[in-house]
Amino acid sequence: MSKPVGREATLLAFDYGEKRIGVAIGNALTGQARALAVVPNPNREARFAAVGKLIGEWKPDALVVGLPSHPDGTPHEMTRLAKRFGNQLNGRFNLPVDWVDERYSSVEAEAGLRASGGRADMLDAEAARIILQQYLDGLSHEWH
Repeated sequence: MSKPVGREATLLAFDYGEKRIGVAIGNALTGQARALAVVPNPNREARFAAVGKLIGEWKPDALVVGLPSHPDGTPHEMTRLAKRFGNQLNGRFNLPVDWVDERYSSVEAEAGLRASGGRADMLDAEAARIILQQYLDGLSHEWH
């Protein structure tokens, strides 16, 4: 996994789903990620209009996309779709995209929301937060 971001980079992370895309925001300097939004994913135009609005608002230095796979690490259909989404983000917005193994992010997000009494409609955004936090934790290990 390449780490193209600087110490003060702002990052947007995505948990891609066929119906919804979870989005989180984070900063490499603080090492903290937070759930930001859930974007409906009815079609390509709506998806990229909503994502483009978030990118325009937050002006990230880089993007992170969760890459799902089977528990043993082998790819499946959602792996291909998430990879294509990330490649389209890079092509449309000219921002570097990095990938994070997200095998258990949705399970962890659901457990965390249940424990904290969080809103169920933010599940996908919470999964994106977990993906981004994992990425940020990896960055901080590289810098120390």
